[in-house]
Amino acid sequence: MGAVGSVRWVDGVLRVLLDRSGGVVSRGAATRVASESALWRACRSGALLRVLPGVYVDAGLLGLSAPSEVAPSGGMVEAGRPGSTGELARRRLSAGWGGSASGSPALAFARLDGATRKRAAITYVDGRGALGGPTALDVWQLRRQPDAEPVHLDVPADSALRGRPHLVVHHRRGLVLGPPQVVVRAGMPVVRLEQALVDAWPLLPAADRPAAVIRAVNDRLTTPQRIAAALDRVPRLAGRAELRTLLAKLDAGCRSPLEIWGHDHVFTGPGMPAFQRQTRIVVGRRTMYLDVWAERERVDFELDGAATHGDRRQREVDLRRDALLATAGILVVRFAHRRLVHETDAVRREVLAILASRRAEG
Repeated sequence: MGAVGSVRWVDGVLRVLLDRSGGVVSRGAATRVASESALWRACRSGALLRVLPGVYVDAGLLGLSAPSEVAPSGGMVEAGRPGSTGELARRRLSAGWGGSASGSPALAFARLDGATRKRAAITYVDGRGALGGPTALDVWQLRRQPDAEPVHLDVPADSALRGRPHLVVHHRRGLVLGPPQVVVRAGMPVVRLEQALVDAWPLLPAADRPAAVIRAVNDRLTTPQRIAAALDRVPRLAGRAELRTLLAKLDAGCRSPLEIWGHDHVFTGPGMPAFQRQTRIVVGRRTMYLDVWAERERVDFELDGAATHGDRRQREVDLRRDALLATAGILVVRFAHRRLVHETDAVRREVLAILASRRAEG
């Protein structure tokens, strides 16, 4: 890897370890293959940077490079002799020494990209914790965590691990570091999805909160009921009422922010029937799901978001679908995002008029 190849004064075996580990290594792993003094020299030369206690990264990962000067492997015998270079190195490493041109370890950790920062955090906890909250959602691929946000780790309540700058450690009562509470995803331990969604809710910007929950349900990674069960275990969660309301709408069949808007502002109130949402219909060999279904009147109200229904190809798919539903006596009425949001009262009147007309037709 190019970054590792740019370092200087790295023991040959240590360089192999760095290459295999993506440029992140713990002190324990490093000193199992190289001497304490070899690790110390790599730090002293600026080839390795300490970013967390006992965790070192290749300086090339931060864009700090130097001419390649790889030291020959070996030197293990000098590691422990009192007064030797190895003993001095051991004392300095134990004291947390690892200064470099990058500044403090906190600054170096903050400058890492998100993926490397997560690996460094996992190396730091060394099996004593798991990625949680917003960081776990990133690993679950439900929300990309911006580099400006800290890494979140969950550890058992009695753990002595503490947070650091850009690293937030949450002590969780009853946390068991194994399935089903903690699973391995993308090679990293993360808390189970439902717990990550609940724990992340108050930590995310308000505008970002619903999307991850909606996507998790839409992608069939979980269900509203399972998220609600996780929520029940956190009775004092900030924003709890809002999350429970969202889960109720998802449980009722809403599957997008636009459908939730329609649920709250359009398809509710006097005169509106009890609509069914995301109703499964089979016509011939095709299975379809109806956004808002008035069963008695046999009307399917489709809520078309601009992102998914704006291109001509999707329009053709929609027309074919609507024609197929018409062969089963189902009227399809489509409302665009703009009208639903900006002409809400007019849309409500149209819905009521359409339903009344269908009932009159018998």
